[in-house]
Amino acid sequence: MRELETKLRQGMSANGVLPDAQEQIIQSIQSFALYGFPESHAASFALIAYASAYLKCHYLAAFTAAMLNNQPMGFYSASTLVKDAQLHGLRVRPIDVLHSDWFCTLEPDTKGRERFALRLGLLYARGLRQEAADALIQARKARAFDSIHDLALRVPELRKSDLTMLARIGALNSLGEGIHRRDALWQVEYAGNPTGPLLRELPEQNETFPLAQMTIDERLAADFYGTGVTVGPHPMAYHRNALSEMGVVCARDLQRFPDGRKTRIAGCVIARQRPGTAKGFVFLSLEDETGIANAIITPSVYEQYRRLVTYSKFLMLEGKLQNQEGVISVKVDIVHSLEISEVDVRSHDFH
Repeated sequence: MRELETKLRQGMSANGVLPDAQEQIIQSIQSFALYGFPESHAASFALIAYASAYLKCHYLAAFTAAMLNNQPMGFYSASTLVKDAQLHGLRVRPIDVLHSDWFCTLEPDTKGRERFALRLGLLYARGLRQEAADALIQARKARAFDSIHDLALRVPELRKSDLTMLARIGALNSLGEGIHRRDALWQVEYAGNPTGPLLRELPEQNETFPLAQMTIDERLAADFYGTGVTVGPHPMAYHRNALSEMGVVCARDLQRFPDGRKTRIAGCVIARQRPGTAKGFVFLSLEDETGIANAIITPSVYEQYRRLVTYSKFLMLEGKLQNQEGVISVKVDIVHSLEISEVDVRSHDFH
């Protein structure tokens, strides 16, 4: 506006506009320029928020698939998007070499609340190249794979490391009756090794496998390491009974308690924020199997528990509940680290 002011004044003077009127016009334009910039942004954000809320409400499967297919984006990780969608009734199915495309897709669902289920795409398999995934999909279209050996033979673009990762995350479990992840890993050791033309076409003969199934913690660790998400129960769900005995309130139930109540919350840390304008205050978001709880940490408490707050994957927080006009958070006094899982959850930290 400053650059245009001289030209504007010249034009108004040429058209007989008096100096006092010119000042009023210039001040009005400058005032609107200061206001119009944030107003236009607010309008854009409001439209995005409304459209997103409408799509999430009426087309949850498609909305979630679109969000997952365009990661990384936004504030929340893929894991949080999946868990939130599941809480709203969406059935999410794991990566499967017989059903998954490169991107996440929709599949008919007659059992869930939604008309469609979401199938995780091969792009979430750690380290898998799209060229290899495309070759897998093309081979599958010609004829479905009937074994891990058949998959390795017909899709040479899959490296042994790819097959190992697919086995670890359960994506090969459908290639045989009763196969679990360690069975698949055992078979990959045979199928993934290069052989000469004489033995290449011979199938694996041994149908018994000596390996025990993965434990719950091992499956969770494999899911989060290999895909960044799990379609099964949230890691906190396996520890709810023990947490309840410790007086920990789940995120969903915080709204039932009055303002000022002493409260314990726990979960995996999905976000850490310390805005420059917040005078040293830190804001945490903890996720459990029922939703997200927000916590406020004062500068003094942060200094006392800096390492735990900054680096711990799972936390238990004690403090005073703030429940004001539906805005719920916990003002933290004490911070505990929870060593309940080897899961490598991902968080949005200090951005």
